[in-house]
Amino acid sequence: MTEFESIKLNKEFRFLYGRGINKISPSVVVYAKRNNKNIQRLGITCSKKIGNAVKRNRTKRIIRVAYRNLLEELNACYDVVIVARTRCAYMNSNEVTSDLKKCFIQAGLIEDEKSN
Repeated sequence: MTEFESIKLNKEFRFLYGRGINKISPSVVVYAKRNNKNIQRLGITCSKKIGNAVKRNRTKRIIRVAYRNLLEELNACYDVVIVARTRCAYMNSNEVTSDLKKCFIQAGLIEDEKSN
C-alpha cells in the first residue's frame, strides 16, 4: 500500500479532531481514526502562525514526504490529520519523520520494533 488520498472536507477534519486519537510532538499534532475504506487518507493543516505562504507550503511538503516514508509501516487503513506546529517550518524531513513515527507508535498505528 503506497498510495493515499487527501482529506479535503471540513466536516471530515472536524470529525477527526473530535473523535480521533490525538498525539502531540514538538513539531506536529496527529489525529487518527481507523476507517472502513481500503485506502489511507491524509489531511494536513498549517496555520498562518507558521509563516508566509512559502513556509507553509514547504512545511506541508515536508510533512507529506515524512508520511510517505512511513506509509508502508502502517498497520491498517487510517484517516490521519497532521497539524503543523511552528517548529516544523525549521526542521528537515528526517526530523519530522522521526517525530511523526513516535506519534504513530504512541497512537498504535505502527508496531514498535523494540517490543518485538
